[in-house]
Amino acid sequence: MPQVEKLVYRKLKEKEEREKRENEKQKQRRKRGRSSSHSDKDDEYENRRESSVSLPTDQPSTPSTIENSFNEDEVDDDPTSEVKYFDPEMDPESILEWEIDFCSRPILDIRGKKIWELVVCDGSLSLQFTKYFPNNVINSITLKDALVSISDELGVPLPEKIRFFSTQPLFTDNRSQMQTIITKACKELSIKPVPSKRCLSLLLWLEERYETVYIRHPGFQQGSKPLLALDNPFPMDLPENLIGEKWAFVQLPFSAVQEEVSSLEKNFAFGSSLDLDLLGIEIDDQTLIPGIAVASSRAQPLAAWMNGLEVCSVEADLTKASLILSVGISTRYVYATYKKSVTTTQEAEAWEAAKKACGGLHFLAIQENLDSDDCVGFWLLLDLPPPPV
Repeated sequence: MPQVEKLVYRKLKEKEEREKRENEKQKQRRKRGRSSSHSDKDDEYENRRESSVSLPTDQPSTPSTIENSFNEDEVDDDPTSEVKYFDPEMDPESILEWEIDFCSRPILDIRGKKIWELVVCDGSLSLQFTKYFPNNVINSITLKDALVSISDELGVPLPEKIRFFSTQPLFTDNRSQMQTIITKACKELSIKPVPSKRCLSLLLWLEERYETVYIRHPGFQQGSKPLLALDNPFPMDLPENLIGEKWAFVQLPFSAVQEEVSSLEKNFAFGSSLDLDLLGIEIDDQTLIPGIAVASSRAQPLAAWMNGLEVCSVEADLTKASLILSVGISTRYVYATYKKSVTTTQEAEAWEAAKKACGGLHFLAIQENLDSDDCVGFWLLLDLPPPPV
């Protein structure tokens, strides 16, 4: 059964390979210049390295010093440190989208007030940035200045689009406040703000930070409730422009899914893919991936309208004998219905079971007819729970 690995492991592997090469070079240089009184214990200290995917550093890094920041001797696994990192092997101009979270954490400062944190990354985690803020400076100006500082300090241009995950919290209005602040700051910087649950790199990184950073912070609130709670409102009727004519539960071998994703990227077709390598999803080529195929004589405009949404997932509601389409943050539509019977219920149950067996991976395909081998639109989707913060 495929597993979604934590981002920390994949990034650590890449980082360790770079560090291993650099460490060997530095060890040789130190051996040549080290006096005979330099102890092996000193060597061990000098070769100590940060073990988190997040690189804490107290000083702003410039593009020329980013790579070396991984090798600073004074770097400690300090949960109060902040992250400023950009992969030196990455072309800054190629990063057109950022994913950000700007909200309070279950951490108190010396005043007993909750600390806010800005977390920024791109889809590949080549860009990573975190910064703590006291709760009395939280506004769109603070965020706008912080976004500009990321561009200046890391030598990357501001993105064309910023995705952010915001939903109703359990006991505060922090996330609705966050959505207003982010939207205003982005618009003032001519950046398109996109509320979306497709911030997969961000969500997995937040989960990793909760386990390795937040709970170790001296101000962490033991037993604090999660701020991020999925809001599942009652599904609405599907807008007419999104209605297809026919649909079916389908399955494709993983190899065929990869071909569709490749075609999508090459032809700039309607749809969206996922970085399965980054997510650590390993599936055999012959494994069947469940999906929903939708046919329409107006497939092109249907796919175009669907492409304007942040399509997140499709689920079968066995009780209501319907399909629920989730888009954006918490918008849910009754995408299709079927006549409830023993056979259709079993088919829907089998489809959901297949999705679970694939780690939540599934797809939505729009075609001119259900017998066609070609897709006008193709969305690779993933069920993913929110992080605990």
